[in-house]
Amino acid sequence: MASLTEMKCVACREGEPTLTDAEIERYRPEVPGWKVVEREGIKRLERTFRFKDFVEALAFTNKVGAIAEAEGHHPAILTEWGRVTVTWWTHKIKGLHRNDFIMAAKTNELYTGIEARR
Repeated sequence: MASLTEMKCVACREGEPTLTDAEIERYRPEVPGWKVVEREGIKRLERTFRFKDFVEALAFTNKVGAIAEAEGHHPAILTEWGRVTVTWWTHKIKGLHRNDFIMAAKTNELYTGIEARR
């Protein structure tokens, strides 16, 4: 099976089922650092990334935005001085889909690349 970072997001239609708890647990080892949180009855993946300043945080935000646009799947992003919180979930189905884990893995890959250059 291909790693999540090698996969592409697929179009998700309203009414598709959300991932089961067992499916979520199967994908979790592939996205270290991410937590499953629930807000307004909707499960989401969330992680906060740390940076040395606002400039680095903003650059990371823009890179996450670029991969989100390329995949057609968009997160909630909170950019603050020295940190960025990224939250993935699939709005159409009001929960988690494999696409969210794909994007969390790709977000981790971006961050790992930035850390390696520090």
